[in-house]
Amino acid sequence: MASYRKRGYKPKNKAEKEEQIEQESTTAEVFNTLDERATKTEAFISKYQKPIFGVIIAIAVVIIGFLAYQKFIQEPNEIEAANEMNQAQQYFDRAIEATEKEQDSLFNLSLKGGNGKFGFEDISSNYSNTKAGELANYYAGISHLNLGNYQEAIEYLDNFNAGDEILTPLAKGAIGDAFLELEQPKEALGYFEQAANMRNNSFTTPKFLLKAAVTAINLEQAEKAEKHLTRIQDEFPESDEAENVDVYLGQAQAL
Repeated sequence: MASYRKRGYKPKNKAEKEEQIEQESTTAEVFNTLDERATKTEAFISKYQKPIFGVIIAIAVVIIGFLAYQKFIQEPNEIEAANEMNQAQQYFDRAIEATEKEQDSLFNLSLKGGNGKFGFEDISSNYSNTKAGELANYYAGISHLNLGNYQEAIEYLDNFNAGDEILTPLAKGAIGDAFLELEQPKEALGYFEQAANMRNNSFTTPKFLLKAAVTAINLEQAEKAEKHLTRIQDEFPESDEAENVDVYLGQAQAL
């Protein structure tokens, strides 16, 4: 192994002199290689500078355009959509708490709008690229479900694609409710199972496992019903749904 030599060091013998020559030769070779690579790089850049600069400019334009879109279009749209959403949300909340006689008119106002503000339907279509527009799909679907407009409910709920821990499975499960009302229990069962498996939490998971189990019992699919009910017992013994598991297990086992 070559030993370290201070700059200006003079070899003391023939062996050290040969070693110094070898080191200098190796160093020169390394620098020559680097020079050669640098020359090739410069030649490449010189030859393709227009396309290279074109790509750089295109990337810069895309980045600037995206930032401008976010600042001057997306952000104002988000604010505007949220303002429109506020009135529709108030109608919806009042409808949930209202008497049956008042509910229909309030749900319709939440869908169609009032007081010079859009309803969920217009917010969904006019602000589809905003968070409020996405959320409007969910509320429009639930409003239609409460009004008995089951096909419309399915369409809006199916368009709701947010990644929310609670609302996402609720939307999927509500589609199952709509299919049950349309007397299509097989389709409903599929959506209840999807809703139960989309997230794993103590609210939506046992809720839709039980709905899936009851639907499976009505379809005389005992094995599937027992599977869902057993999961409630094992994973969510403290849930409200767990209180009714024994009754439905008995029904499933009697099939």
